[in-house]
Amino acid sequence: MIDSAFRCGTIAIVGRPNVGKSTLMNGLIGQKISITSPKPQTTRHRIHGILSLDEAQLVFVDTPGIHLNGGKALNRVMNRTASSALEGVDVVMMLVEAGRFTDEDARVAQLIAHVKVPVVLVINKVDKIQPREKLLPYLAELGQKVAFTESLPISAYDKKHTQLVINTLIKHLPEGEAMFDEDMVTNASSRFLAAEMVREKLMRRLEKEIPYGLTVEIEKYEVTPERVIIDALILVEREGQKRIVIGESGGMLKQVGSEARQDLMRMLDSRVHLQLWVKVKDNWSDDERALASLGYQ
Repeated sequence: MIDSAFRCGTIAIVGRPNVGKSTLMNGLIGQKISITSPKPQTTRHRIHGILSLDEAQLVFVDTPGIHLNGGKALNRVMNRTASSALEGVDVVMMLVEAGRFTDEDARVAQLIAHVKVPVVLVINKVDKIQPREKLLPYLAELGQKVAFTESLPISAYDKKHTQLVINTLIKHLPEGEAMFDEDMVTNASSRFLAAEMVREKLMRRLEKEIPYGLTVEIEKYEVTPERVIIDALILVEREGQKRIVIGESGGMLKQVGSEARQDLMRMLDSRVHLQLWVKVKDNWSDDERALASLGYQ
């Protein structure tokens, strides 16, 4: 029998690239689920993060940033992934950056204009707008551009604001039983999270266009009593990219492996043996069949 006091539902987090969706979701859950970097389009897949509380379970759906440039097949797949996340959710949370409203923000606002569920507009980085009175005309402008149910000016790094967001979202969730066990924080597999952890380190360390021309595939994931053994293949599109990813005397690859292994040990609470290889797969990011084989749906 359903406890009428308990609420549970899914919340799609949408916004333009690099607006801070993954950082916000990680902060709300209190654990790193989605990878982050200063570069746009770090998130490529739809990732679920789960927050279980005494009174509610919130299932967040972190999505790739919605961008205007169709570009390669990978960009089109990410846009479809982000748009499809709006289907069947209970709440939509749109994230914008205080003081900014770009053409890509406007595209997101267009997409959510017709949803039939509550839309919570979260205005992030309000601490950067001084004096605070400068926010008022911006908030009034947003009211004309975004069809929202409720708006929350916050700073993603302020824990008081984090609790405000959680309380607001719970209010809009339907009554119902929990969808996941209370000790789950994501429904993503350990293999997937391992690949993402390696890709995050590459995104953070590599310059210019190279991070967008690579992906990571886990070829071996074996759990033993002593350690977790992971073999990861880094796919790039050109020989020149391969040389840069490996680095002089293998230095870049060693650094990426070391940083990823440390994060994986914390995440898996186990010793980790991580091996990385780099391989050229021509034009994989503009090949729909290759993308499907690599798990981009």
